[in-house]
Amino acid sequence: MASSVRLMAKPKLLGLSQTTLAKQVAVAALGVAVGGAAAVGYALNQSVKASVQLHPQKLPWNHNGIIDSLDHASVRRGYEVYKQVCAACHSMRYVAYRNLVGVTHTEDEAKAEAEQIMVGRETVTDGPNDQGEMFQRPGKLSDYFPSPYPNDEAARAANNGALPPDLTYITSARHGGEDYLFHLLTGYCDPPAGVKLQDGQYYNPYFPGGAISMAQALYNEIIEYEDGTPATQSQLAKDVTTFLKWTAEPEHDTRKRMIIKTIMIFSVLIGISYYMKRMKWSVIKSRKLVYRPKDQ
Repeated sequence: MASSVRLMAKPKLLGLSQTTLAKQVAVAALGVAVGGAAAVGYALNQSVKASVQLHPQKLPWNHNGIIDSLDHASVRRGYEVYKQVCAACHSMRYVAYRNLVGVTHTEDEAKAEAEQIMVGRETVTDGPNDQGEMFQRPGKLSDYFPSPYPNDEAARAANNGALPPDLTYITSARHGGEDYLFHLLTGYCDPPAGVKLQDGQYYNPYFPGGAISMAQALYNEIIEYEDGTPATQSQLAKDVTTFLKWTAEPEHDTRKRMIIKTIMIFSVLIGISYYMKRMKWSVIKSRKLVYRPKDQ
């Protein structure tokens, strides 16, 4: 009787296991189908997804090499572009005229640049004098570049609510660095069909969203360079971008010089290490110690 009960229980267990296996296979197939459908949907969505923003291409800058320094002639021309074009709206509150000495200008030239401004703005107002009054004076090397506006509210009021960013560290603060800035300055164009701009906005495909409050600032021959370089739009953009690269990384050339010194020092150290390894340690590493017990 007991054997017949065991025989009847085995088919029931076999049927239950087959049912469970079938459910697991069905659930797995359903999961694969749903995952595949989601992947196909995502791929199709990405293939037809339209974007009006362009990504800047990599440009062959002179300072991109591991030991390449900045083009200091270009940095000086970029300062001229900033002074005559960009300084009307953008500040550089972290750069002083003394920083120009030995980089773009001699000490006398930097003093002359500083003396061209009358320092009477809120950030660099001098004083008090013997009578306890604040006063204006010609600029000096220790003064920082003056801001075109007394405060951020005045800057917004003059630019339809948009605050022009400080340009001191702009190449480090923007994805793409100098490539982005160059394309932004030279990439203005008419908006494509379907893109509507508000009053005071301009279309630039390299700017996030495409609508930018800054009007195109650089045109051919908008300024004249002191050294006679043709002031084309691309030349202007290249020079001011190089200048902004220097303001964001004033230690750039020093860092490249340290790389050269490091390479020279390590070259000597590697030669000494190789000599020590092959000559001094070769006898010690290749010797063989043999134990010879004394004769009994």
